Amino acid sequence: MNPLTGLGPFFAVDTHAAEEPASPWRPLAEVLDDGPVLRRRIAQNRAVLGGDFVELRVAASIAHLGLAARLISPALGLAVGAGAVPDYSKAWWQPKLGGAFPLSLTEDSPVESDVVAAFAERVLRGPLARLDKAMAAFSLAENVRRGNVASALNGAVTVLRSERPEWTDRVAGIVAALEELPELVGTATRENGRFRRRSCCLFYRATPDRNGPKCGDCVLA
Repeated sequence: MNPLTGLGPFFAVDTHAAEEPASPWRPLAEVLDDGPVLRRRIAQNRAVLGGDFVELRVAASIAHLGLAARLISPALGLAVGAGAVPDYSKAWWQPKLGGAFPLSLTEDSPVESDVVAAFAERVLRGPLARLDKAMAAFSLAENVRRGNVASALNGAVTVLRSERPEWTDRVAGIVAALEELPELVGTATRENGRFRRRSCCLFYRATPDRNGPKCGDCVLA
């Protein structure tokens, strides 16, 4: 059984063989660096959020959080459920807005003896590190970028605990180790099992008065 089955759209992936998949699939790498594809996506997010009154960094943060969640979710699901971590350097996507965009991975992800180390190398220090560098060009502070990654990871954890309760202990062990890595350490707190990030994704600023609703895990809530 595919360990990602039934976990929802942010975990769902297609698979492709070694050769390039046909259109409308595009290489994921094109949206991980500062360039026209990423800038177009941020502009589209800005338009959806409200247009010109929305600060560019706010639109960039929301785009960043969505991209991070889309990459972290299936990677964590595979790490916990199959002991494998995907290679995003060979991933493909379709640039659709609204929810989780289509994502395709190679057919086989190797089983790892150390999934935490593999996750750090192939996810945190791979595509997410590239995306982090790109997002810095939009005046998005480092603590916000790191917090977005932590929030995306916690979102995936919440789904896994709900949909795969038999994985709870394994999820907890892997995530605890991940949260001690330099990329995530100090980004959030957990009190009585409740996750709270130490930064804000800035979504509340996507209103004309810059005082919109706060997310449930926000440091300002």
